[in-house]
Amino acid sequence: MDLRIFTEPQQGASYDDLLAVARATEDLGFDAFFRSDHYLVMGDGDGLPGPTDAWTTLAGLARETSRIRLGTLVSAATFRYPGVLAIQVAQVDQMSGGRVELGLGAGWFAAEHAAYGIPFPEKRFGLLTEQLEIVSGLWGTPVGETFSHAGEHYTLTDSPALPKPVQRSPLDPARAGVPIIVGGGGPTRTPRLAARFAAEYNQSFPEVASVPARIARLREECVAIGRDPGSLVQSVALVMCVGRDEAELARRAAAIGRDVAELREHGIAGTPGEAVERLTWLAEQGVQRVYLQVLDLADLEHLQLVADEVAPHLPR
Repeated sequence: MDLRIFTEPQQGASYDDLLAVARATEDLGFDAFFRSDHYLVMGDGDGLPGPTDAWTTLAGLARETSRIRLGTLVSAATFRYPGVLAIQVAQVDQMSGGRVELGLGAGWFAAEHAAYGIPFPEKRFGLLTEQLEIVSGLWGTPVGETFSHAGEHYTLTDSPALPKPVQRSPLDPARAGVPIIVGGGGPTRTPRLAARFAAEYNQSFPEVASVPARIARLREECVAIGRDPGSLVQSVALVMCVGRDEAELARRAAAIGRDVAELREHGIAGTPGEAVERLTWLAEQGVQRVYLQVLDLADLEHLQLVADEVAPHLPR
């Protein structure tokens, strides 16, 4: 099982804060550093020093790390034109030497759109579908050929479809592309999109007991289009709060404003042994990758504890 560190910088983090976490992620042996793509704090707090742009951040980290994968969970289709997004991601992939992944979703947080003047259409699923078609189409177009698209939301005419990512598409290694992550809780349309476009299907903060049924639903969609279900990575994102004892656990829960019992029910939380037990159960259900949501970015000892006392005991 891959363990990835997942951060929420809109809650209050500078680039230097994120760099410290990314370097710890790399040094401690975790698989990847991911971040949300949001522009406004959620809930209590002031969000100081203010939001950082996801792809600007990842461009910097691409040059300041050497091993870990880098990506978003997830970028919102409302934030960028797909042609611009394809250029941004391809460039960061080049800057990282081929370590980038793109999580892409429809967008949902209306307040951040209002705060920064970003249009927020009522219906966004068609927008997301076309973005997936365009981004993967631009990357996959052979060099020297052009790409065009005429859809309800976007029109591209004779695009040179440049630049190309370093990586090859997991769905078609003959073409350029980066791994695309699609996720969400929808029972029909999201699994269908994931089966069509994604290298990975992510369940973000699901009820733990619902994970096996969602995996089964995704596999059905793969079979329906003739895709091998085993070619799609299954992942979940869950909050992390681990302590060596109850006092340390309570201190970490208080630091992120959460209740210990609630964290134990819904996240990767408790003692190291409890974390191993839940992660092992997830692996037994078919989960191959877990994004550990780290909410206290100053607590690098938390990452050290999980690296030392949880990760070594998981199936690899």
